[in-house]
Amino acid sequence: MKNLLVASALLASALLSFSAEARDDVVTLEIKPAVETAKAKEALHDVPFYFAGQSHPEVAQSMGVISTSRKTNAFGKSDREACEWVLLSALKVLQENARENGYDAVINIKSNYNHNEFASAEEFQCGAGFLMAGVALKGEVVKFK
Repeated sequence: MKNLLVASALLASALLSFSAEARDDVVTLEIKPAVETAKAKEALHDVPFYFAGQSHPEVAQSMGVISTSRKTNAFGKSDREACEWVLLSALKVLQENARENGYDAVINIKSNYNHNEFASAEEFQCGAGFLMAGVALKGEVVKFK
């Protein structure tokens, strides 16, 4: 019985320390290194995407703004590795939406992690934690002239 009490106390202590050390940091990383990798070439579709502030062809028609929020396992990965992977996953969802609806591209893409908009042509934001990493994006699905 004493061993059971000791084991229960250790388990409770471990759970309390784990929750005290849990993190959900918002990190800002460069877009270019993530989208120019071999992983990106394999994962992404041929639907062009443009982050906020990047120039693009003239828009003929807009389907409107869509959003996505993706998560990935971050256990044992660096913040950069996990965040770059989940960025590709989120971009792929935007591309698939454009393709499935007969549109050409996604423009004016912005980070929107925890509904905090962050617009940059060069950087994105990611929520990085001990077990999970997440990226939320929103962008306008368009047809070009």
